[in-house]
Amino acid sequence: MELLILKSDREYIRFKDDNYLLVRLEKASVFPFDQMDVVQQHESRLKEKEFCNISIKKLVITEEDL
Repeated sequence: MELLILKSDREYIRFKDDNYLLVRLEKASVFPFDQMDVVQQHESRLKEKEFCNISIKKLVITEEDL
């Protein structure tokens, strides 16, 4: 599975109640690829709010038997 996620320096972004929070990976907001336009809008807003080094990343999740 591949998802989109936003990153600021070493932390990730969580969107909650119209706010942007810096969080660890397990708390970050993720989006399917068909919402790239939404992710790009968030990226623009984060840059306007002066978050540092904002980038869109592809998060790849795999499932394996133990």
